[in-house]
Amino acid sequence: MHRQILRLSVPNVITNITVPLLGLVDLAMMGHLGNPVFIGAIALGSTIFNIIYSSFAFLRMGTSGFTAQAFGAGQKEEISLVLYRSLGVGLLLALLLILFQYPIQWVAFQILDGSGEVTMLAREYFFIRILAAPATLALYALFGWFLGLQNAKIPMILAIVINLMNIVLNFVFIFGFGMKSDGVALASVLAQYTGLLLAAVLLVVKYRVYLSMFAPAVIFQITALRKFFKVNADIFVRTLLLLLVLAFFTSKSAGMGDDILAVNTLLFQFFFIFSYFADGFAFAGEALTGKAKGAGDGPLLRKTVKHLFRWGWGAAIAFFLLFMLGFNPLLRMLTDSIQLMELSQQFRYWVILLPLTSFAAFIWDGVYIGVTASKAMRNTMIAATFLIFLPAYYLSLPIIGSHSLWLSLHLFMVSRGILLWWLKEKAIYME
Repeated sequence: MHRQILRLSVPNVITNITVPLLGLVDLAMMGHLGNPVFIGAIALGSTIFNIIYSSFAFLRMGTSGFTAQAFGAGQKEEISLVLYRSLGVGLLLALLLILFQYPIQWVAFQILDGSGEVTMLAREYFFIRILAAPATLALYALFGWFLGLQNAKIPMILAIVINLMNIVLNFVFIFGFGMKSDGVALASVLAQYTGLLLAAVLLVVKYRVYLSMFAPAVIFQITALRKFFKVNADIFVRTLLLLLVLAFFTSKSAGMGDDILAVNTLLFQFFFIFSYFADGFAFAGEALTGKAKGAGDGPLLRKTVKHLFRWGWGAAIAFFLLFMLGFNPLLRMLTDSIQLMELSQQFRYWVILLPLTSFAAFIWDGVYIGVTASKAMRNTMIAATFLIFLPAYYLSLPIIGSHSLWLSLHLFMVSRGILLWWLKEKAIYME
């Protein structure tokens, strides 16, 4: 079991880490062009796509759970059908994004505040990068499908190839052809389609056995689609509320002043760093618990959850110690501002404790996605957001000021872990 968890979690951690590295490269290239408007354009454009694609992350999660259960049950035909349904839904969503790109960008730029030049460049970035939507959402479906088949190496390979291609094309377009933020957008588009082409090749080479022919009526069977959309709708609501909490954290930080906004943004990177590792074990949980449920093996499911939490505790303690002993050196890697470093000391213990208070929510998320217990995930997220996070913030704000954001974030993560643990017998286990 330990080997299975590591076999799935390590490639997923590597996959997760490649994403922020690409963002850093994009910003670094724009930062060397000598005009801050290019950085602003990338920041605004990327924010729009981060929100859009994070909202559609259910496509990867739902596909992973359904595929893992079919794999555990040995249902070859259902494995194939999940792939076709996921790709079909992904393509439909992508076409809708392209079809409604003008109203989407209008709404986005009404909300996002930027100077005239930054907004103009960000719009140019948006209209180029939106062309990658079919490839991006198809890759979401394929990533989830591969993971459901207990294969985390192919998603890792794809992520590495896509991001390396993106970086190479950045250099070519920016330093070779003299393009600016539009070059970054075009590089993203071409890299996504390169990744999709490679995914198609690997699919044919390694999983040709699942490429069966089905009539459209079989693929888009009403009962199966209803279940598919129900699970994904629950995950969509859960993801949307998570984005709301993160956006609320940033928005209220901004209202507390530029220094608090800067410090909270810097310190939140510690949380993101931990999340890349915790999500690696959560993704492993999706594959392994889905497989156990599909096989109808209740004892194996309990054993899997038990071992996942052992690794989760280990990761949480390791990062707790890393943040406690390395807080200042890590912070110096993010900023050389003495003022921000001194202000950060007021919040250091909130950051140090985050791995311990949040890891359970990550692990349970993976378990619940694997067994497609989406209703419980949705309901616990609703409760944690509206009954814990928001009340905790508004009640503690007059008492502890800017610390209220960190307190409410901790209570939000702890409550999610506790609620998911409390519902586990009814929601995920079988005897």
